[in-house]
Amino acid sequence: MLFTYRVLINLVLLIAPLVILIRIIKNKEDKKRFKEKFCFFSHKRRKGKLIWFHGSSVGEILSIIPLLEKFEKNSSIRTILVTSSTLSSSKVLSKFKFKKTVHQFFPLDTNFLTKKFLDYWRPSVAIFIESEIWPNMIMNIKKKSIPMILLNARITKKSFIRWKAISFSSKLFKIFNICLPQNNETQRFLRSLGVKKIKILGNLKFSETELNNKNELKINLQEYFNKKKIWCASSTHDTEEMMCALAHKRLRSKFKNLLTIIIPRHIQRIDKIKHQIKSLNLNVHTHSSKNKIKKNTEIYLVDTYGETKKFFKFCKTVFLGGSIIKHGGQNPLEATRYGCEVIHGPNVSNFTEIYKLLQKINLSTKINNTSQLIKKVDLSLIKKSNSSKKINKLKKIGIIILRKNFNEIKNYI
Repeated sequence: MLFTYRVLINLVLLIAPLVILIRIIKNKEDKKRFKEKFCFFSHKRRKGKLIWFHGSSVGEILSIIPLLEKFEKNSSIRTILVTSSTLSSSKVLSKFKFKKTVHQFFPLDTNFLTKKFLDYWRPSVAIFIESEIWPNMIMNIKKKSIPMILLNARITKKSFIRWKAISFSSKLFKIFNICLPQNNETQRFLRSLGVKKIKILGNLKFSETELNNKNELKINLQEYFNKKKIWCASSTHDTEEMMCALAHKRLRSKFKNLLTIIIPRHIQRIDKIKHQIKSLNLNVHTHSSKNKIKKNTEIYLVDTYGETKKFFKFCKTVFLGGSIIKHGGQNPLEATRYGCEVIHGPNVSNFTEIYKLLQKINLSTKINNTSQLIKKVDLSLIKKSNSSKKINKLKKIGIIILRKNFNEIKNYI
């Protein structure tokens, strides 16, 4: 079966230039840096020790920002290489002004390209985040005797069944020196897949970057927001923006100065979203617009990456997308750190254990439809902010988890 995989991935390599060209046209690839996926690197490898983190997209990369901050201060490490597969994740990482950290796009998982990647970067340790398992890369890492960690590992039941059906999966998972699962379910699955060493240190998504409060919105925008009743819909997917816009339309008669902030998960959809919202006769302002925001603006549409936290400071309530549609939800912890209560749909399988804790301390509520959303937002706009004790509890959990993961990784450097 491994032979079949290698044949298929080489066929993918043949059509990859065409696929990437189409993605460039759709603004889903970097027009200059896409060549990194074929091992034409845009950074030179510095002398000295290099540690390498790889995560698929935005969520995985954001989860390791606190770790990157700690390793940036480690004098024994010269370079921190971060790879990912998506344009959005590279843009998010660029918002952080790291000195040692460089980003490259992950290469296609062919035998030739993965060998070339490892020969060039020569990492002291390879750290894969959550569920990033690439057979050729992993096997070539083993050949070079590079320690390998599966960090904040997450294996769903669906992916577990898929891996169990693949004949070489046990051989693959045994290569990891250690796996650090983010929940008990993943621990069971990893053990069944043949992982030798497993430690549960907690979900890294509880940890918090030190840079949380350093970036602010422009003063005139802060002043504008302070005069409004605000709620936010974040990481929304298709259909969820319209649901939130309809909720705003129902609530504006009660709250005359109501402002709804919508932050789509994928800003490539921004023109379509703006058109849909305007069809409801709602006044829309986009964040990147150079025009002055009007007093009668009703929907503030965020069309930039990496600024979500700035908006959480101005609201008590956040509807978190990817949860009405069957996507599995998005990470709710970023919003709760700012004292926001999270409203979510029924589909949050990606964050089951986190939501159990948030529900226990009354920081999240499940809704199933637009009418329930309207009712919940209505109540939240009236009530006081959440208790600082709840927020501090989450912060303490995050500090402990971050320290444990940092110390564990240091053992392999």
